[in-house]
Amino acid sequence: MDLGIQGRRALVLGASQGLGQAIALALAGEGVNVVLAARSIDKLTDTAEQCRSQGVNAEVLELDLNQPDSVSSVIQHLQSHPVDILVSNSGGPPPGTVPGVDPAAWGTHFQAMVLNQIQIIEAALGPMRAQGWGRVLAVSSSGIQIPIPHLAISNTLRSSLAAYCKTLAGEVAADGVTVNLLLPGRVNTPRIQSIDQNAAAKQGISEEQARDNSIATIPAGRYGRPEEFGAVAAFYASEQAGYLTGNQIRVDGGLIRAL
Repeated sequence: MDLGIQGRRALVLGASQGLGQAIALALAGEGVNVVLAARSIDKLTDTAEQCRSQGVNAEVLELDLNQPDSVSSVIQHLQSHPVDILVSNSGGPPPGTVPGVDPAAWGTHFQAMVLNQIQIIEAALGPMRAQGWGRVLAVSSSGIQIPIPHLAISNTLRSSLAAYCKTLAGEVAADGVTVNLLLPGRVNTPRIQSIDQNAAAKQGISEEQARDNSIATIPAGRYGRPEEFGAVAAFYASEQAGYLTGNQIRVDGGLIRAL
């Protein structure tokens, strides 16, 4: 299927590895020119080369969502180089339970995972609305539907961004801009590997056993592949997905059992 986005321009946050990288590669495969943003320039450069090998332009921007100056730099770039597609994506906070999270940690992670992403989203919206076409995709977590044990900060703050995106979807739909959330289950990325390591340490078992225990809860019987997640993102960025907005799309192998 031709997704109708060849020649479009996308900004992908967190594109150096994992889900962000998978989305960048999927968009490049559809002929989308990409701007890749993350903290690790070395890893971004490697992703950019992989994108260019598919015949598209790929730029690299350094972005640390914890640093206001870094966020401001990306916003300035958007003002002079607008995009048609924005993929908002941040790394996950450290594991932890409630009660007991340091109050300062709430503020630090809220700034990076919610406020700074909102600033970048809103910086991208003006040109999208003016041209009557745009796609905003936010990578979230299945934890916003069923909280994940030991990921209290992630469950809470990603839910805040989800509420913002649902509200925004209704405000910009008439302008031809869609806003959707992608909810990964357990996709085989460095983040999931870290979670398995943490579970193994807490339970006093091997990492392999922790992984097997996790997979046993997934109806599909395996972890997802990053490219599967990227393909779903590419479709939601497509021309054909213009009537899909305000949605939370699970890519989880059936992990979430709620209706």
